[in-house]
Amino acid sequence: MARIAVIGAGMGAMAAAARLAVAGHRVTVYERTATHGGAVGRFARDGFAFDTGPGLLQLPAVYRDLFVKTGREPLEQCVELVQVDPASRHLFDDGTDVVLPNASRAGAVAALDAALGGGAGARWGAFLDRARETWDRTRRPLLEEPLPADPGPLGRDPYPALRTGLLRRGTSTLGEIGGRELRDPRLAALLASYALSYGFDPLTAPASAAVLPYMEQTFGNWYVRGGMRALADAVYARCLARKVEFVFSAEVTGVREKDGRACGLELADGSGVDADQVVAGAPLPSAHERPHRETDLRTGRFVVCLALRGDREAGTVHRTVVHRTERALPMVTVLRPDDPALVPGPGHESLTLTVTVPVTGGTVGGAQEWATEEHAAAFADRVVAAAETAVPGLRERMLWREVRTPADTLRETGSLRVPGPALAGAQGQLLPAPNRSPLPGLYLAGGWSHPGGGLAHAGMSGALAAGLIVEGEGFRGSQ
Repeated sequence: MARIAVIGAGMGAMAAAARLAVAGHRVTVYERTATHGGAVGRFARDGFAFDTGPGLLQLPAVYRDLFVKTGREPLEQCVELVQVDPASRHLFDDGTDVVLPNASRAGAVAALDAALGGGAGARWGAFLDRARETWDRTRRPLLEEPLPADPGPLGRDPYPALRTGLLRRGTSTLGEIGGRELRDPRLAALLASYALSYGFDPLTAPASAAVLPYMEQTFGNWYVRGGMRALADAVYARCLARKVEFVFSAEVTGVREKDGRACGLELADGSGVDADQVVAGAPLPSAHERPHRETDLRTGRFVVCLALRGDREAGTVHRTVVHRTERALPMVTVLRPDDPALVPGPGHESLTLTVTVPVTGGTVGGAQEWATEEHAAAFADRVVAAAETAVPGLRERMLWREVRTPADTLRETGSLRVPGPALAGAQGQLLPAPNRSPLPGLYLAGGWSHPGGGLAHAGMSGALAAGLIVEGEGFRGSQ
């Protein structure tokens, strides 16, 4: 039985911890804050509650597998999963309104044809065919297996682009797919929204990002009753049931090394922790973290939580995306869950607005000084005004609002940025850090490591890190 120290209590770290404990190891998690969950945060006030991190779950099979492998109670016995249908509503500047069904390609094609006309649905369907090829080529190496020792082949974009024009040139970015293959600014904006929601600029994101809409429209979106924080609570409870120990308010300042391998942790209070193996579920304050490159995309999450008077109208879509042509505010995601657990009682609604915003390096900055209350409030006013397209009379219904900026994310998670999932192409610059670090005995999990950010991807990272520790060099991922 090995002593394993885990840095951070985020979703990837806890997924690794539970699996390692089941394998017979003694696992202790050291978390710098006073709670678990990492970016899966929650804000509550006056009987209202809001998810301040991810609002929906894709690929719930990742967490079903975690619960099957770590105990008798399946995931659905621990949380209530609700399939979100319709999957989304999209509002465009010209007044076009499209409602897309959940996990139904034929339904999405029909909806786009009805709303946009001109064969828009057929072009979107043909695009999804190419996206499926990209998914098939990258699913195992980017999601189910550790990164290979030579990730070079993953630096080539596998998207089978159409070759158009006199020179028969193919598309190399998601933005070019929108312009050349979809040939409708609204379809292009729809495609771009999937990149923007993960913090990728569609003008530079590789064409392989086509897997993002493919995942949603193939596997669907899911909501956890009580809010997504309930999923974090369930994973934490599973860790406790497997005898994982948690030490909160314990900031890790470094990884101890001896004879060229990790042997424990250094804590901010000056004490140390001995361990046989270390799993870093948060970015390390050392050279063991993959250095950021100038081309890395640096984005954070700006969230406005709105407590509203009045009931949620019947037939309201859970997620609405408001598309805008303004580059500083290209889209606003409006989440309106039908969940009595999030409001103090009838006659109220809990609503969350989310925007992906630029940040700079390790400090607050970019297009706005997010840590400055005046700038944050002014930007929140613009976000609310844009969201009123989806929720008429929004400002008149508002009881109060809570504004959360990347500065809050930094305080709560130790990082400004919200990492996106791993993508092939771009010369490998969008591949996160491998789960096996260059330092023997140190393994990486969480959204900043392979296979990248997002709830499902974080869970996969935990499975990969645990697999490498338990099975050793021969581990090749799930079969």
